Amino acid sequence: MRAAPVEISARDNPLIQRLRKLAQDPAAYRKLGQVWLEGEHLCSALLARGGRAQQALIARSAWTQRPALRALAEAAARCAIVEDKLFAQLSGLESPAALGLLIDTPPPAAPRADRDTLVLDRVQDAGNVGSMLRSAAALGIGQVLALKGTAALWSPKVLRAGQGAHFGLHLVEGLAAEDLLALGLPLVATSPHAEAVLGRQALPRPLAWVLGHEGQGVQPALLQACALTLRIPQPGGEESLNVAAAAAICFYESQVRGAG
Repeated sequence: MRAAPVEISARDNPLIQRLRKLAQDPAAYRKLGQVWLEGEHLCSALLARGGRAQQALIARSAWTQRPALRALAEAAARCAIVEDKLFAQLSGLESPAALGLLIDTPPPAAPRADRDTLVLDRVQDAGNVGSMLRSAAALGIGQVLALKGTAALWSPKVLRAGQGAHFGLHLVEGLAAEDLLALGLPLVATSPHAEAVLGRQALPRPLAWVLGHEGQGVQPALLQACALTLRIPQPGGEESLNVAAAAAICFYESQVRGAG
């Protein structure tokens, strides 16, 4: 039996202070062992995938006037009702959400060699990382491996940009390049200087797409270890593509031209 909702009105309430840290510090989930999911879409995505939340926080107006949000809040083990102004102070959105769920940070996972993979090599923009996760989930890439120096995968900005993709992916972060080599998956990278052109040859399956730092690209040692390096044709003449756009193109091609 779930506990009855509690009401919170004080800014110095321990739960409010904890959520404020999670909302403001991109890496706080690593220290505190919990992740803050803000907004109806993220909360619905978690529950649709069978996820569970330990704590819900809902604005008073939503509790009394928005049955759909109230139902999501009641799915958590515990629920707290807060004044609308206090909830807005926690929000990282321009238009504050009226609902959030608190979940445990997923435990460390080991990389797997049995699925198409995205490797993030020091991709630092949270919006890019979240967008890449979203494309990966949509286009059949089942695993994301983040090397050290990549934006924190469970940070609020990455979560918002990912739009729920996190809950359908096998995510591993904090890896070194050596961990990829030990995995045995063929690595495939893109480079504007490559002779081979994406879309004109078969691709291995499973494979690991390696996408690199927004300015520096894939680190040289990792690029040398790739089984394939491909150039994305750009007849429009631009020097380079945004890394998230390049990733989506690569994922699509791996579904079309993958062998096996």
